[in-house]
Order: sequence, then C-alpha cells, then structure tokens
Amino acid sequence: MSATTAQQIQRRFDDLLDHLPAGVVVHGPDGRLRSANGLARQLLGRSDAQLRGSSADAATWGFILPDKTPMAPHDYPVNVVLRTREKVMDLIVGVPADAPEPLRWLICNAYPGFDADGRLTEVVVCFTDCTALKRAKQHLEKSEERLRLVLRGSTDAPWDWDIAGGETYYSERWWSMLGYASGELAADAGLWARLAHPDDKPAVADLMAKLYADRGDAYGVELRLRHRDGHYVPVLARGYVLRDASGRPLRVSGTNTDLSERKAAERRIYRLTNFDPLTGLPNRLHLAEELDKVLAHGERAGRFGAVLVLDLDNFKLINDTMGRDAGDALLRQVAQRLRHVLRHGDQLARLGGDEFAIVLDELGRTATQAVAEANLAVGKILAALGKAYRTAGRRLVTSVSIGVVIVDGTTASAETVLTQASLAMQRAKADGRNLARFFDPGMQHAAERQAALERALHDEVSLRQFVLFCQPQFSDKGRLIGAEVLVRWRREDGELVGPDDFIGLAESSGLIVTLGRHVLEQSCRALSRWRADPALAGLKLGVNVSVQQLREPAFAETVAAILASTGAPSEKLCLELTESVFADDMALMNETMHRIRAQGVHFSLDDFGTGYSSLAYLKRFPLGGLKIDRSFVHDVHVDPNAVPIVKAIIALARTLKLDIVAEGVEHEAQRKFLVERGCSTLQGFLLGLPVPIEDFERAHGVPPA
Repeated sequence: MSATTAQQIQRRFDDLLDHLPAGVVVHGPDGRLRSANGLARQLLGRSDAQLRGSSADAATWGFILPDKTPMAPHDYPVNVVLRTREKVMDLIVGVPADAPEPLRWLICNAYPGFDADGRLTEVVVCFTDCTALKRAKQHLEKSEERLRLVLRGSTDAPWDWDIAGGETYYSERWWSMLGYASGELAADAGLWARLAHPDDKPAVADLMAKLYADRGDAYGVELRLRHRDGHYVPVLARGYVLRDASGRPLRVSGTNTDLSERKAAERRIYRLTNFDPLTGLPNRLHLAEELDKVLAHGERAGRFGAVLVLDLDNFKLINDTMGRDAGDALLRQVAQRLRHVLRHGDQLARLGGDEFAIVLDELGRTATQAVAEANLAVGKILAALGKAYRTAGRRLVTSVSIGVVIVDGTTASAETVLTQASLAMQRAKADGRNLARFFDPGMQHAAERQAALERALHDEVSLRQFVLFCQPQFSDKGRLIGAEVLVRWRREDGELVGPDDFIGLAESSGLIVTLGRHVLEQSCRALSRWRADPALAGLKLGVNVSVQQLREPAFAETVAAILASTGAPSEKLCLELTESVFADDMALMNETMHRIRAQGVHFSLDDFGTGYSSLAYLKRFPLGGLKIDRSFVHDVHVDPNAVPIVKAIIALARTLKLDIVAEGVEHEAQRKFLVERGCSTLQGFLLGLPVPIEDFERAHGVPPA
C-alpha cells in the first residue's frame, strides 16, 4: 500500500472518529497518547496539542473517583490495561469542568490492541458523558434518603395496593404500629376490613365503594384498627388513587398515621378546658354549654327547672387560718357530698374558688311546682353541707349560701341565668348566710346600677357625673356660718341619684376612696373660690369622710396635697366622720387624725349617739364638733323620751367646748327647742334645702359688680 493511500485511509478513519458520539483516545504501548477525537478533547477539556504525546499521569489527567477523591494514576484505565492486558469496563471517573458544573462525569471503557504476534501495540479508551445521569442519580438518592428520614421520624406507615396486579404492600412500620411481625397476617386488600373496629367497618366499606364510584384522586378517613394485644389503634388513613383514562382505579397508595398521642392530647385538652382539676367537676365553660341544652329542652318540653349557685360561708377565713391545702381538701369533700345528694340527671359544676353551681332539670310544669322541688333540693343541700368536716386532722363546721333561679327555657342565655343566681346568692349572704334566696328582678337592677357606678368611678371623665350639692348651716341667731357638702350622682340618662342609693355600693366595692378623693378635691376648689368672696370667705365647709379613706396609710398626705394644689384655707375645711371609724384600728385612726389636724383641718363627729358612742372617743381624738343625729331631732318636739337625750348631748358638747350642730331641722318647734337649749348651729329643710354648689354660691355670695 502506498503512503498516499495509507494517509487517505487514516484521514477517513479520523473523520469517522470525530463523528462518533463518544470520546476516543488512543495510547501507545508506552502509555503516551497518540490521538484523540474531537469529542474526547471536549470531554477532557484539553486541546490536541496538550493531549498528543502526553503520558498517563496525574499532571495530565487528574481523574476523580465517584466519592470525589483523586484517583491514583496507578488506577487510570490506560495504566490498568497496560499492566493487566485486560479491558476495563464501565468505570466512572470525574474530570474538572467549567462552571456551572465543577466536575464532568464520564463512563470510561478501555480496550487493549495486539499485533499478529500478540504484542500490545495500543490501548483505546472511550469516554461517554454521564453527568446528567449522575446528577439524576444523586437527586434520586437524596430524595430517597429524605423520604427514609421523614418516615423514620414520623408515625406514618406506608402501604400500597396494586389493584390491577392484585399485589399489596404493607411497610414494616405499618405492621409494628399494630404490634405484628411483618407478614404475620395475610397481607391482602381485605386486611383493613378484618382489623377495623366493628363501628368503623361501614366507613371502610364506604371508602372502598367511593374508590370505584368516584373519580377523585385523593382520600382520607379516620378509623380504628385492632392491635395484636386486642386494643384498637386510632389511625388516619390517607393517600392517592391512580386511575386509567376511564376513571377505573389501578393503584392505591398511602400512609396510616397513628393518632394515639393526638387523641390522648385532645382528651387532655378537653378535660383541662372543661373540667376543674381539683374536684374533677365540670367548670363554668362546660356548665354553660350544658345549661344552654337544658334551657332549650325546657322550652320544647314546657317544663321548669332551676339553677343554683352555692358559695361557702367564711371560706377565706378557713384558707387563711388552716392553709390552702386544708381549703382544697374541704372543696373536694363539698363536691363529693353534692354528688351524693343530687339526682343522677342533675348537673354539678365548680365555677371557681369556693363557688359551685347546680342545674336541676324537670322540676314540673308550673313555676309553683318548680319552686317546691327546688326548695326540697335546697333543704337536702343545706343539711348535707352543714355537717362537720374533717380536714388537716381537724374538725370544722361551715355553711353555704345559695342563690336560686327558676327557669323555663325562655331566659336569654346560660350566662344570664348564672349571673342572676349569683345575685340571689349574694342576697342570701347579706341576709345572714346558711340559707337560700330566690332571684327577683330588683336584684338585677341593683347589680346593673352597681356596674354603672363602678364604671363611673373607674373613669376620670365619668367621675364628673358625681356633682356637689351644699346645704347651708345657720347660727342660733339665723346667720349663715357654713355648709355641708352632699354628693349626688347624675347618671348618663339624666337621673339624679341620692347618696343612700350609691354610697353603700361604693363602700362595698372599695371605690369609696376614689369617690371620696374626688369630693374632697372639688370641695377644696370651692373653698379656694370663696376666699375672694366677702360673703362666703368666712364659711366653714363640712365634707364627709369614710373609714376606708382614713384607713389609707397616705391619707394625711393626700389631704395636704389637695390643700396645696387648690389653695383652699385648711381652717375652713371640716372633715365629718361617723362613729364607725372608732370600731377600726383606733391607734391608726388617731395617728392619721392628729396628722391632719396639725394642718389646720377640723374634725366633726357625725350622727352622734347612734353608733359606738363613748366619752373616751371625745377625749382621745382631735374632734372639734358634734352633730346630733336627725333621728333625735325629728322627735324632740313630740317625744318626751328624746328631750333628755338631746339636752344631754348639748350639755356634753358645751362642757367639752365642742361645736354642736343639729341636723334634720324641719319644723319651727324643733328649731325653737334647740335654740332654747343652747344648740349653736342648725341645719335642715326648714332653713335651707341642698342645692348644687354653683347655685349655693350665687344665692349666698356677693353678686359681681
């Protein structure tokens, strides 16, 4: 063969290699590279000049193993073939590549070439790019790993049913969830139905029917499957359905999730939400729901029931003296006794603290019958709870106050009924305890008024609803010498409410301190205005002060601050006290009064003779005056027995050099008697009615020029 012909054949062979879909490299018997086609140069990232004549070492090739560690040159495919004279098949190697891929992965096959004498003449190495395949494999492995980790860390148990092929698969977790070894039972499609709770079998059958009838691709159902030891495991079965073009199901795959912990948590949450942990009784929330049902039933059936609210008498004293553990033990015993005394269908709950509630259903078709039945129940309750208890190794006796509301289903809501029963219970406490009282609308009206009062006292703007009135005080000669401040409550609807209707509420709710400060501050502002009026400047102004105000540790400082901020003359301010202050901490009262008296403020004892009267009070406390109670003044001109009492009070005041004021003077005969007996100051309707303080100032002050 001529040289020209050989060259032509070589060129055609090289052209053929360049068109192959694989990279081809040919090495000589010394391992040096003789030739490489275009795709090989591209895959290896080398030019023909870089490759031709290069040796098979790390500097030239730099192959990477699948674990991304460098491959030893000893293991390069060409070197293996040169050493073993055997071919190398399907070896995966990595070579450096340009971004975005840091490595290009190649499938490498190497073949030895021999001459007629069996001498190794060349090694042909082929490279096929498998980077995309390698990447897909890695992604698949990661996905499988994630799935394994997710399933390992969850309570999900996979299963699969190949409907077309008739094969079923239940995972190891599926079997262990039910306490079985894998394959211990026949693993067919009917296994679910055989293990399902009898009450859940219809749901399983319905699910299977829907798989064939519907065209949906997802399902989910809760059911209970029988555990190996006999109990039932709550599971959530959910998954997907593969269907053919006509909608016929071909395959069902999904998971079963063990709901045991979730169901237990739901039960715990329900119990914590609806039951009292101390007594195990339903709480207020649960009772309200049940009461709504009772009310609805009563309305439909036309029958009456009753709601009782019970509160232990003096429970706070037991807690304070014997400790909270003893109080808790008492509450548990009370709950136990109530369970025994009530009928099976009656509802019992603990509302909180030492307060319980009872719902009595089906008491009769008339309110009269219901009241009679409720009274019988009340009698049993009072008798049961009135017996002695034993707690903390001690014997104790307590009682209970009960409020009762008769219901017939027409009441607005459960909360309304409970509120009404609580009001009736409070009335029972006020009436002496250890008894029951039935609700009447008057209690509700009083409660609404108290709520409005509390809103007014808590709101700085609403506090202005409390307005000051003044009733003038005259000397025995008829000269105006002072006035007493009287507070009125002007409600939002315009109604003017007298102190008898709200002072008691303010005291019982603890809001009298706020109201008292407001009245004292407004009174001092009036005294400050009067300083500039010649007709009013000499008047004393009497302001009532409650025992709760005097009990405040900083009350003396409060008075001083009000005097300083308003600029009122302290010597014109007279704080009027009732004798109830002397039933409190006398040492504290005495100290507070002396600190206030040191500021120049006067004190007067109101309603003298009706309370804890004692001459020791007059001697010990810094009093400057006495007020004869209106009950004595009212009868002084008609009742001979009242005369010596009034004469004695006047004589006592004059002896102790105290000012004496008679209030409630309504008739001329009363005025004449008091003046003749030496009373220096008079106050009452006969002499002047209480009027708004602005009207008082206009009536008795000097008109502006």
